[in-house]
Amino acid sequence: MSEEKREFWRWAESNWHDEGVAWRDADIVSAGVDVGSVSSQAVVVVDGKIYAWASMRTGSNSPDSARNVMAWALEGTGMQVEDIHYAVGTGYGRVNVPFAHRAITEIHCHARGANFMYGDRVRTVMDMGGQDCKAIRCDARGKVTAFQMNDKCAAGTGRGMEVFADLLQIPIDQVGPMSHMVEEEPPPVSSTCVVFAKSEASALLRQGWSKEKVLAAYCSAMAHRVFNLLERVGVEREFAITGGIAKNSGVVKRIEAELGFESIKSDVDSQIAGALGGALFGQALEKKKRAKAGVGR
Repeated sequence: MSEEKREFWRWAESNWHDEGVAWRDADIVSAGVDVGSVSSQAVVVVDGKIYAWASMRTGSNSPDSARNVMAWALEGTGMQVEDIHYAVGTGYGRVNVPFAHRAITEIHCHARGANFMYGDRVRTVMDMGGQDCKAIRCDARGKVTAFQMNDKCAAGTGRGMEVFADLLQIPIDQVGPMSHMVEEEPPPVSSTCVVFAKSEASALLRQGWSKEKVLAAYCSAMAHRVFNLLERVGVEREFAITGGIAKNSGVVKRIEAELGFESIKSDVDSQIAGALGGALFGQALEKKKRAKAGVGR
C-alpha cells in the first residue's frame, strides 16, 4: 500500500478465544458489546471467566457494528448468539445492540471491567475513549461512586490522536514511542479543539519542529487535560487506565509523571474493559433472574 493511501490512524483489529474452555458445559454464558464512536468490542464470559473477545472499527450503523463484532468474537468457537444467556449493550450505541437484554452506561461498565482486570484495589479509573474521556471513582466491588467527563472537544480523545497520526503520517501505534524521542519536553500545544490543535501542529512543522517534537507536545497536552480531569474527580494511587489511549505510552507516561505514580497494569487488553464489564453485569443479571424465578441449573 502506498504511503499516500495508508490509513495511519487505524489501530489493529483483533479477536481471541480460549480453546481450552468447554462452554457447552457452562452454567452461565454472558456477553457485553461496547459500541463506541470509534471502535466496538465484544466479550463473552463463561462462568465468570473471559472466554472470547473481539475489537474492530465501528461502522456507520450501530446494530451492524454490534452484530459484526460479536460474530468475530464467536468465530471458530461453535457458539451462536442464541447460546448466550444474557447480553448487555454499552457504549455510544448501547441502545442499538439488537440482541442485548439490557443497556448499561459505559461509565458503570468500565468501572466493573476495570475491577475485574486490575483487581478490587482499583479506586480510580480513567476511560480514554474515542470521543470523550471519563474519570471514574469506584469502590472495591467496581461500583461507581463519582465521575467526571471532559468538557472539551476531541483534542483530548482517541479521535484527536487519529487526526494527528494522519497529519504527521505516523502509524498510530508508533505515536507513543516516537513522542519520547526528544531530548527535552517541548511546551504542550495550547488548543483544546482538535481542529485548532491540528493547525497549530502544522504551523510548528513549518517552523522546523520535528515530528517527534510535535507528537511530544500533543501527547503532553492530552496528558495534562486528563490530569486536570482526574484532579476534579479526586484520583487515588490505586489508579488504572482503560480504553484505546491506554495503549499510547506517550500519553500514559506523561499522565503518570504529572500524578507522581504509575497506573496499575493488566495482561487483559485495556480496550475491552467496557464490554467485559457489560458481560460481568450480564452474568449477575442472569443469576438474579434465575433466583427470582426459582430456577437452578
